[in-house]
Amino acid sequence: MDQIDRTIIHLLQNNSRLTNKAIGQQVHLTGQAVGQRIKNLEEHQIIQQFSIKVGTLPTQFIRLFLNKVTPSTTITNIVRQFSEVEAFYQVSGQACFLLITHFSDSHLSTFIQKISPWANYTVETVIADKKLSPQQHPERQL
Repeated sequence: MDQIDRTIIHLLQNNSRLTNKAIGQQVHLTGQAVGQRIKNLEEHQIIQQFSIKVGTLPTQFIRLFLNKVTPSTTITNIVRQFSEVEAFYQVSGQACFLLITHFSDSHLSTFIQKISPWANYTVETVIADKKLSPQQHPERQL
């Protein structure tokens, strides 16, 4: 795999709907040559699938600290009522549970009202995704 293949992958990661011709214009190849490179990357399972990213509500990280008499099944039953919960982990450390959620403000308030009698909590809301691109993180480049 050469730098052109890496650039094609990066372009597809940013927009998987780009045409081979549009990619070719950016890497100075014909659309047909780009198509052959993509096919080769698929055959070698470097590209394994094409997908889309659906916009979601803001992401929150919620840590739950159980009251001393709260059974963990009570928390589990409450959490399962909310489809906005993407991940629900029982953890060691200060917190008992860690949730990754996508609540609107009003549904977050509803969740907090339901959970508050049973646990203390902290809510951290993502304000910017600072994930490094492959160009910024060279040791992770393909």
